[in-house]
Parts: sequence; C-alpha cells; structure tokens
Amino acid sequence: MAKNRRARAAREPLTAEVTGGRAELRPDRDRPRGWTLLIDGAPQSFVDLDDPAYLDFSYQRRLGHIADLAAPPGKPLRVLHLGGGALTLARYVAATRPRSTQQVVEIDAPLVQFVREELPLDSGARIKVRGGDARAGLAKVPDGWADLIIADVFSGARTPAHLTSTEFVTEAARALAPGGRYAANLADGPPLAFVRAQIATVGAVFGELCLTAAPPVLRGKRFGNAVLLAADGPLPVAELTRRAATDPETGRVEHGRALRDFAGGAVPVTDATAVASPAPPPGTFD
Repeated sequence: MAKNRRARAAREPLTAEVTGGRAELRPDRDRPRGWTLLIDGAPQSFVDLDDPAYLDFSYQRRLGHIADLAAPPGKPLRVLHLGGGALTLARYVAATRPRSTQQVVEIDAPLVQFVREELPLDSGARIKVRGGDARAGLAKVPDGWADLIIADVFSGARTPAHLTSTEFVTEAARALAPGGRYAANLADGPPLAFVRAQIATVGAVFGELCLTAAPPVLRGKRFGNAVLLAADGPLPVAELTRRAATDPETGRVEHGRALRDFAGGAVPVTDATAVASPAPPPGTFD
C-alpha cells in the first residue's frame, strides 16, 4: 500500500504546446492511472487507463449513457466522434462495445500525438483518428455510415460557429444510418441563448430531440454543459432520464412540449448567422 502511495505521489503533470494552447495531463490523486486533460487550464476530459469505461466528467457520463442506449448491450457500433480530446468516449465505446468501428476527427494534430504517446490506446481498439476540421472530416464520411455521431468540438473553450448551423447538422444527418442518433455537447450560461438556438437548429433537421443537463444549468443559474440528443425516430427518454437522475451530478432531461417551451421561440441558426458558443466566464474552472 505504501509503495502504491509513493508511486501516485511521484507522478508529475505532463505538458505540451499544442495548436490549441498549452495542454496538460494532470494525474489523479485517487486513480493510479487516471489523468485529466486540460487546455490552457480548462478541463477537457478524464481518462483512466486501467478502466476506460469509467467516465468522470458529468457531460461525458451523459454521452456514455447515450452510447449505452444506442443499441442492445454489447452490440458493436459505428461511431463518428467530431472532436477528439483525450479520446475518452472512443475508449469508452471500445471497452463497452468490443469490435465497434470508430472514427475520430480532431484538428489539433499535436494534441493527438501528445495524447497517444502519453495515454496509449488499447491495441485491440478499432479507432481511427483523422486530422482536420470537424466539418471537413464529416463531409468525407459516406452516406449512412454512422450509428452514432458525437459532436464535442471546442476551440479556446468555445464551439466554432461553423459547427452550429443547420447546414452542419444536415451534413451530420446525411452521415447517419437509418435509426442513427446525433449527440452534441453544448456549453452555455445565462440566459442560455446559445443552447436555445441549438435546440431550434437541430430541431429543424431531426424530428425528435431531448436535452439533458444539471438543473442549475437548465435554470440559467450557472455556466455548464448540456447534451442535446436527436434522431428521426423515438429516443430512449425514460431510460436516459433515469440514468441522468442517478448520476453523481444529478441531471434532468427535457423533451417534447417542455423542451419546445424551454427553447422559447428561438430560431434556427444558418451558416450566415452562426456564432461561436459563449466563452466561459472568469473563474469557471477555478
């Protein structure tokens, strides 16, 4: 036990200069092979090399629930990840759904190199990482290829404008297989204008939507993450609601009329009107 404590104490943060700024892998105090990825001090994701099915961040847990509910347990999926980070969700799918085929599009090539060197992928994981812009990478995906698309792209803690429009979401719908689902990680704070506009935007393309986030975020009390899930067929709202309610940070799910009321008459965003998501206020990550 003492040896393990010394080993944990001996681990030091790892840093690298990447396209998006200064990347840091900070060791976890409680998990011997757990690491948090930060970019310019903003936490991006968490990886436990001993347990890739462990998801620490609340928004990643909710995306994990979505992956769990995308098909019967254990069934392989074809997943497209727009935004790579530490490849947390790709590792999760590989661990929980062996033989899944996954593509990751990440624009920050030095970040990918840093992560793959310091947090190597399991040799059996069928994960292909492509460099480049998320929208350009999405355009190269064959029609109907993906069972699940996860959009989790941030530049300077903001989602770029060209990844928030109806044109972008339409391209995602093209790449989905029949019955496929689209999930987006959104970051916003009061008055939640960005999230409301994204509900309208995604709703202009897909017939079914639901949104999950911590209640204080949904009430506009603080800045935080909300996960939007969309499809053209029924969504697992009841089970997602149950799972979100039992997360360490309790989540709430809005759908149907309640979600339309929440959107409050927001209009869809187009390429001509799109703006990046709002920057986190000072002190958000302190």
